[in-house]
Amino acid sequence: MDNSTVNMDIISMEGLKVSPESSGPAFVLLLLIYIFIMVSNVGLVVLITMERSLHQPMYLLFCNMSVNDVFGATTVVPRLLSNVFTPISERYIHYIDCVVQAFCSHFHAGVSHAVLMIMAFDRYVAICSPLRYATIMTSRMVVKLSVSAWTAAFVSVAILLGLTIRLTRCRRVIINPFCDNASLFKLSCQNLLINNIYGLGSAVVILGSSLGSVMLTYLRIAMVCLSGKNKVLSSRAVQTCATHLAVYLIMMVASFTPMIIHRRPEWADSGKVASVMFHIVPPVLNPIIYGLQCKELRLKIVRVFIKNKSFHK
Repeated sequence: MDNSTVNMDIISMEGLKVSPESSGPAFVLLLLIYIFIMVSNVGLVVLITMERSLHQPMYLLFCNMSVNDVFGATTVVPRLLSNVFTPISERYIHYIDCVVQAFCSHFHAGVSHAVLMIMAFDRYVAICSPLRYATIMTSRMVVKLSVSAWTAAFVSVAILLGLTIRLTRCRRVIINPFCDNASLFKLSCQNLLINNIYGLGSAVVILGSSLGSVMLTYLRIAMVCLSGKNKVLSSRAVQTCATHLAVYLIMMVASFTPMIIHRRPEWADSGKVASVMFHIVPPVLNPIIYGLQCKELRLKIVRVFIKNKSFHK
């Protein structure tokens, strides 16, 4: 194998631009965020798994979200941490590792949207058809919906990356902080029409169906709550939906940011941090919002802390 071939398999990744004096604080901040994501989300999954009283559709969906958040953060954050103290000119990644990171990144995004759609449907049935909730949202149905969400995301991303890795490469520099599909196919000098069509088309389908279904679902829920006679129950339902929508809107903003940056190269430097937010902000907020907002989960968490305190005394 000649040197040029070897060199093309080593990709230079510019990543985040951090000054030497800011490297220490940036590393500590990223590390603390990553530790919090791991502890809070894994803790939530363990708590729900161990407590039989929490083996309900809504909490099983929380498990889906937490597992996916851990996966998404692990896809991006460890490499960012390893690059903080590395000069930009010495940041390299093997092409195959870049493909794997891009696959995991897009897979995480696809599952995130799919799970939030299922959660919106769950809340819709619970609030708009409470008498039929137990018969519709069974554990078996939740498993089916979850498997469908993960499978659909896997197939969609596999096709996306399959179209990209078939391309020959004439460049070896990635400006983005982490590998994604757009960064990979920009390394090629071939005709990218098919990649652009499928990439844009799949993004429109995923984001469009996600945004449309979630907004219609919560609009219907809001109408039912506002017209309901039980004002206390309605206000609780609205509060629940409001937090779900807040998380969803944050995720949508974080989803659109990388797409905009790739089409606006002049914004690349200022948008690098924003492009990482999708893998950091929702995984940080989800366990806080869902864990503390749900009364049953909140009580279980409090009991765990009380037990630990009494045990150490």
